Amino acid sequence: MKIRTGIGYDVHQLKEGLPLWLGGIEVPHTKGLVGHSDADVLIHAICDALLGATALGDIGQHFPDSDPAYKGIDSKILLQKVCELIKGKGFTISNIDSILCMQKPKVATYIPKMRSTLADVMQIPVEDISVKATTTEHLGFEGREEGISAHAIATLIQEN
Repeated sequence: MKIRTGIGYDVHQLKEGLPLWLGGIEVPHTKGLVGHSDADVLIHAICDALLGATALGDIGQHFPDSDPAYKGIDSKILLQKVCELIKGKGFTISNIDSILCMQKPKVATYIPKMRSTLADVMQIPVEDISVKATTTEHLGFEGREEGISAHAIATLIQEN
């Protein structure tokens, strides 16, 4: 058995009047994330962690923002495609650990729905997905509410 670990990181700018997609669900807020796709920073970090664990590059390599096919795309579709790629290489997901870094909105009550949505997309048990959120104590771009960042670690298993 081979065990592989990947790390993912993503950041998107917040802007008034856009929908805020985090972990595959829309979170009520006055601001949303700017991006070529729906800008779901959490899913993008998870995609990069999965791709990193399998040495398959990064999300931008597979779904470039220069390609109009991905304009406004639901990031859950990107995550599903990444999961198909890693399964095609013989890997299964052992677990995902992730963290959202933002000052507002508070998302603790939305985390269970994020976890279940991510589990459905990745076709893994919800208990194999951790989503956490933290503020930055008003420091940095997250603390000034200019953007949101996300970090993710994926552990994959490949049977011999």
